[in-house]
Parts: sequence; structure tokens; C-alpha cells
Amino acid sequence: MLRDLSHPITGGMPVYPGDPTVHVHAALDLARDGVAVTALRLGSHTGTHIDAPAHTVHGGRTMADVALDELVGEAMVIRMPELRDREIYGWEHLSSLAPVPDRVPAIVVIATGWARWFADSRATRHPALASDAARELVARGMRILAVDTLSPDLTDGSSTDFPVHEVVLGSGGLIVENLCGLEGLPARVRIGFFPLRLAGDGAPVRAVAFL
Repeated sequence: MLRDLSHPITGGMPVYPGDPTVHVHAALDLARDGVAVTALRLGSHTGTHIDAPAHTVHGGRTMADVALDELVGEAMVIRMPELRDREIYGWEHLSSLAPVPDRVPAIVVIATGWARWFADSRATRHPALASDAARELVARGMRILAVDTLSPDLTDGSSTDFPVHEVVLGSGGLIVENLCGLEGLPARVRIGFFPLRLAGDGAPVRAVAFL
């Protein structure tokens, strides 16, 4: 069984503060033009998407450098319930709810439950991972950090400080943001992230759990 973990892309959908707004409209009409074609205008970090190192790292690799086999594999799901608005949770908190093994799978998913606020103003007040916890996960083998929030860092439209991005993307890893549908997933599950074949700093993805 497959489960879709991605938000649908629709016109006017929420985006990270300052990102391009999303426009979806009919460019050609089936009755008038003989075919239906939809025109899209959106940023590379729209909806459920992946960040390549080039997103925040000068000279970092782009999506053109990311192999497909990096994007599919066993994932560890860490649940962080009952977090407060803008709460920063560190390694002690992360590892207190369930033991984190010395070696983790390449994909680590942190489920905060914040996806339910995706279309609400509370979306920007999501909790964030502390950089020390990100560093420990990378040291234990994580290559992709996936979250159900706008970012693993605090969201502040005026800030240029992204410590978790610096740790994960700075190590050559990848970040997936805005997952949904994580409820009930087992602690270990196979997940795939399938991005548009864009050569730049990131791309929308279809995220899928293989149950």
C-alpha cells in the first residue's frame, strides 16, 4: 500500500514568507482549443519540497547532482508531540521519547503534527529543531532530514539565520519540508521523495510511504 505524504499544489496555496506566490490557471481550454493545458507559476520550494545544498550553501550541489537512489530508502520516524509554538527542541528532548540508535537510516522524519496548521496563520509559528540535534543525527548517518513544518529552523521572514540548514545542507545532505499524512506511520518505513527534474536549489516533490 502507498500513502501520499505531499500537499497538493493549488493556486494561492500557502508558501514560505517571501517566496513566490502560486498561480494555477487554465492556459488552453478543451472545448475551445481541443486540449486542456494548465499554466503554473510557482517557486522551487512550493508545497512539499526538497532543499538541495545550493539552497543555502555557496557552491553547494544542486538537484542535478542528486541521484535517485539517494531519495528512496528506509526512514526512521521520530514523533515529537505536544510541542509549543516556536519551541526549539534539542537532542535531549528528541531522544527522550524513544531511544535513537547509534546508527540511523539515511532518512529521518520528524513528525510534530504541525501539518494540520499548513493553511493556517499558525503555520509560521511551528517548532524547530536545535542545530545540536541536527548535528548529532548527521553524525549518526542521516542524509535526509524530513519535517512536517515549513522549515526545520524557525520561520522568520526577516531572518537569514538557518542553523539546521547550515548543518544538514552544509554536510551535503538534503532537507524535505512540508510533509503531511504522517499519522500512524510505523517507526521504520520505506519512503521515497520524487522531485521535479529541476537542476536548481530545490524542487517540489511527491513524497510517498511504502506500507
